[in-house]
Amino acid sequence: MKPLVISVVGPTAVGKSNLGIRIAQCFNGEVISGDSMQIYRTMDIGTAKVTKGEMQGIPHHMIDFKDPAEHFSVAEFQENVQTLIWEIHERGKLPVLVGGTGLYIQATLFNFHFSEQKKDPSIMEKLEKEWKENGRDYMYKRLVEIDPEQAEKIHPNNERRVLRALEVYETTGQVMSERHHQQQKESPFNPLLIGLEMDRELLYDRINRRVDQMIEQGLLEEVQNLYEQGLKDSQSMQAIGYKELIPYFEGSCTLGEAIELLKRNSRRYAKRQYTYFKNKMDINWYEVSPSNYEEKFETILGDLAGKID
Repeated sequence: MKPLVISVVGPTAVGKSNLGIRIAQCFNGEVISGDSMQIYRTMDIGTAKVTKGEMQGIPHHMIDFKDPAEHFSVAEFQENVQTLIWEIHERGKLPVLVGGTGLYIQATLFNFHFSEQKKDPSIMEKLEKEWKENGRDYMYKRLVEIDPEQAEKIHPNNERRVLRALEVYETTGQVMSERHHQQQKESPFNPLLIGLEMDRELLYDRINRRVDQMIEQGLLEEVQNLYEQGLKDSQSMQAIGYKELIPYFEGSCTLGEAIELLKRNSRRYAKRQYTYFKNKMDINWYEVSPSNYEEKFETILGDLAGKID
């Protein structure tokens, strides 16, 4: 019997965390974070991490178990979460996977197979040298020529992911997008995906106001503390909400400019999240708005009640 897994997905700031907790309360569940950045300790404000009070006594997993200096991969996420799903199921409870990191959620629910082949340090070293010598645009253009589909999913500034995609090609002769297409579509679980969507202008307004709220809550101090620890180039600091503030600390832009960049990048990220979820998985979508959350959540809970034993 495959375990039933409810997954709540959608763009940033749409209300996923609240719905996940409601589902867990209603159906004796435990929440698993499907966010690739909430794993990091001390990175609380910028990742919109759910607080102890907001959890309302519901167990939450995949939060606060890595230091910001540590690396974390989608394969590691998959292994951890698949184990958690079985453990929660065996306790007689419902796993509720909540988050907006599309690849991580898809890889977990549909059991993507990651290459056992070890990374070749010499190839990555060569690519890193080429990046320094030729620049971002040159390397990204190379990826566009080799694997345009994968390039579409990666921001040119994301050096780690651009070089990883090039490394996969140089190591295996196979482009990363082709490897993704070869993944099996059948899930080891019985996944039921709930998607939250919102009118674009309403969502963008929520995102802008959330950024302002994060600043008020101390985001600047949170990022500065990490920056002063020498973590500027770490994987964790490439997250939206952190990388945008580094130029301010280095004196190359004003705080106002950094905040506007953070808002813009958050809005663009929400758009990319929509695109990924709409194209990659079979999701039951519900449109919400700030004025009808309670009504829509009741509808969703009612729909789920007919599908959960």
